Amino acid sequence: MAAKERTRTGGRSARIQGAVHDAVRKLGGLSTRNQITVPQIAAEAGVTPSTIYRRWGDLQSLLADVAVARLRPIGEPDDTGAVETDLRAFIEQYAEEMSSPVGRALLRDGTLDAADGQACVCCSFTNDHLTTLTERAKARGETPFDIEEVIDHIVAPIVYRILISQEPPTPDYCGKLIDRIYPKK
Repeated sequence: MAAKERTRTGGRSARIQGAVHDAVRKLGGLSTRNQITVPQIAAEAGVTPSTIYRRWGDLQSLLADVAVARLRPIGEPDDTGAVETDLRAFIEQYAEEMSSPVGRALLRDGTLDAADGQACVCCSFTNDHLTTLTERAKARGETPFDIEEVIDHIVAPIVYRILISQEPPTPDYCGKLIDRIYPKK
């Protein structure tokens, strides 16, 4: 039921969702995530706690929904004119954005509620960008990279560093990962 509610567009439902998302973002800026409660969010959004529970089920699902909305790409990845440099630019930007405090929190919130399908949504954004890059490569007559290989051998180690090891994925580290697919000549 919660997923169905979140997919509605327009009207009262959209206004409530917007108010609740705004409240989560505002409260998240004022306190730590583990200090935020559903009653606080409801009061800030001007809704009842039962509205939040009915639409999202629990606090973690709400936080994941807000994270997914913030992770949604605004535009297409940069077009540098060649598939290898497109991938390098995308991965560098991805690593930089996701390793920031906000990005790390969004990744964590967007992947913790995997049972609700939120992790799949987060992955689909990255997959969509990589698909765009491979389609550009084909249109230019270049050989595209294998998306699954990029996810497994570039994106996954970056996410591991961000969420698990707490080591920042430096541009040099990201470059070495990409060199596995596009060895330096």
